[in-house]
Amino acid sequence: MTLSSQLLQLFISGLTMGSIYALTALALVLTFNITGVLNLALGEFLALGALLAASLYAAGLPLAAAFLIAVAAVAVLAGLLERVAVKPAIQSSVLTLVVITVGISISLRGLALLIWGTDPVSLPAFSEGGPLVAGGAAINLQSLWIVGLLAAALAGLYAFFELTYAGKAVRACVINRTAARLVGINPSAMSFAAFIASGALGAAAGIFITPVTLATYDMGFLLGVKGFVAAVLGGMQNVGGAVLGGLLLGLLEAYGAGLVSSGLKDALALLVLLAVLLMRPEGLFSPAVRKV
Repeated sequence: MTLSSQLLQLFISGLTMGSIYALTALALVLTFNITGVLNLALGEFLALGALLAASLYAAGLPLAAAFLIAVAAVAVLAGLLERVAVKPAIQSSVLTLVVITVGISISLRGLALLIWGTDPVSLPAFSEGGPLVAGGAAINLQSLWIVGLLAAALAGLYAFFELTYAGKAVRACVINRTAARLVGINPSAMSFAAFIASGALGAAAGIFITPVTLATYDMGFLLGVKGFVAAVLGGMQNVGGAVLGGLLLGLLEAYGAGLVSSGLKDALALLVLLAVLLMRPEGLFSPAVRKV
C-alpha cells in the first residue's frame, strides 16, 4: 500500500468513527441546550440499542424490524429515565444533575452486563457485497450507512427547527425558558421530548456501528466520553460545531493510531479535551468569549 492510499484509508476510518462521535455529540448538545442537563448516560443508549437489536435479530426478526423496535425501546427508556430521575431534580445544581446521569449510566451498564454478559454480539452489514475501492483504499459499505445517518440527522434537525412550529417552540425554550412558559410553551414537555430524541439517536448510532466494531455491554462508556469530548471541542452550544468536533476527533484518532502508535487511539481524546479546556473552553467552533 502506498503512502497516499494509506492516508486515504486512515481518512475513511477516521470519518466513520468520527461520524459516530458526531452523532453522540449532537445528541448531547441538543439535550444540554434544551434541558440544561449534561446527559452522561448517553453512551449507554448506544450500547443498549446495539445489544437489543442484535438479540432481536438473533431471535429471528428481520434486521429492519429489530432496528425499529430497538430504537423505539431505548427512546421510551430515555423518556422514562427523564421523568423518574431527572425531572424531580431539575432545579438542583449542575453537579447534582451530572451525578444523577452518571448514576444512570452505571446502572444501565450493570443491567446490560446481567442480561448480555461479556461476550460481544454482532449484526450483519446493512448492504451486501464487498467494499468499494477508490484510490487504493477500501470503503466499507457500512461506513457509507454511518455517514448517511449523520447527514440524515442533520437534515432532519434543520427541517424540524426551521420549518415546524414544534421546532420553534424548542428554540424558544433554549433561548429563554421563562418567556417560553409565559406564552404557553411547556419546557418540561420539551425536556421529555429531548431525552426521547437523544435516546433514539443514540440507539440508532449504536446499531449502525455494530456491524463494524461488534457490540459489548461496556461499549457505551468510551463512545460517550468521546462524544462529550467532541461536543466540548465544537462548543456545547453549537450543533454544527459538535458535528465538526466529532469528525475532527475521529480523524485525529485515525491518523494518530495509524501513523504514530495505536496506543494513542483512546488517550488522544482526553488529551484533546484537556487542551481545549485549557486554551479555548468555549470550543474551537464557537465565538470567542471575551474576558473582562
